[in-house]
Amino acid sequence: MVFTSSDSVRVKRCGSVSLHRGLTRTITTNQKGKCIPLLSSAIRLTVRAHSVSSTMVKAIRIHELGGPEVLKWEDVELGNPKDGEIRVKNKAIGLNFIDIYFRKGVYKAAALPFTPGMEAVGVVTAVGPGLTGRKVGDIVAYAGNPMGSYAEEQILPADKAVPVPPSIDPIVAASILLKGMTAQFLLRRCFKVEPGHTVLVHAAAGGVGSLLCQWANALGATVIGTVSTKEKAAQAKDDGCHHVIIYKEEDFVTRVNEITSGQGVEVVYDSVGKDTFQGSLDCLKTRGYMVSFGQSSGSPDPVPLSALAVKSLFLTRPSMMHYTITRDELLETAGEVFANAASGVLRVRVNHTYPLSQAAQAHADLESRKTSGSVVLIPDGV
Repeated sequence: MVFTSSDSVRVKRCGSVSLHRGLTRTITTNQKGKCIPLLSSAIRLTVRAHSVSSTMVKAIRIHELGGPEVLKWEDVELGNPKDGEIRVKNKAIGLNFIDIYFRKGVYKAAALPFTPGMEAVGVVTAVGPGLTGRKVGDIVAYAGNPMGSYAEEQILPADKAVPVPPSIDPIVAASILLKGMTAQFLLRRCFKVEPGHTVLVHAAAGGVGSLLCQWANALGATVIGTVSTKEKAAQAKDDGCHHVIIYKEEDFVTRVNEITSGQGVEVVYDSVGKDTFQGSLDCLKTRGYMVSFGQSSGSPDPVPLSALAVKSLFLTRPSMMHYTITRDELLETAGEVFANAASGVLRVRVNHTYPLSQAAQAHADLESRKTSGSVVLIPDGV
């Protein structure tokens, strides 16, 4: 008899399935039950789709909300990709502040326990039944949903993964895709920065802030950045900030007013939240745009509409997920990020790498602002 997909466990036990370079074998048995390999193209897709058995992999799991200590290094079971899915062995995993929001419960995960992480780059190890356009060995990246990148391997919807150009190192890709796509939609679509604009970027030495400063400078804007230390001020300056404000030493609202001769800025990109929100509004010129895309210091206080009416201000709280809804939007956004990285418009600063098993320490360092640039987790043993 010829084994079908339901016999995948027995097929694997016989050890005669090969997916290399399109060579696919199936198994038949004689009357005595002896395994006999037979070349067959008829069930090539079936064998391919079910060739990777359910296995145990290491991952970070969160069973309760809280501080970095709730990140646990555990074994989890990973099955086979289904229709429209791929299985990916991660090479590098991006760490982002949104991971901290989910860990603390600022953003709600669907259920407990869960594996955090919104960004990774890896190699495709299996594809779902009948899936075209993806093959084993492809290097792909994803950023956004579904959550779960803090793992050695994961199952992904194929339409959420984008190809990584050969010119982009996996660690670089993992450090830039989510942050870079965030910078892209903030600068090009949420508010379209043009030559001659003046922009204010908070946390200018952070992962997204660094890219915002570089990209806005390349677009011809005058860039003002706020940072916490002299060391970060030097980096922000190197990243294209024309004016750098160390907010612990001077009031950023007063300084922005001086820099702009009282005119204010066209747009503020604020990922800090509570500590900077009101000051950011004060820095805007008439009909300016307040773009609040993060809250590392906590959620801002409620804003009455009358506060916006004073200067006819625009206020938005955007999410990248709403700017990459379609496959075309995703590919266009990611493509622009990779193109700018390859051309040198965006210089990626991977200043910190941690083993995936030490994600708790990485979270603690990021949350206490001990890091600058991008932080990447490397699966242990890679």
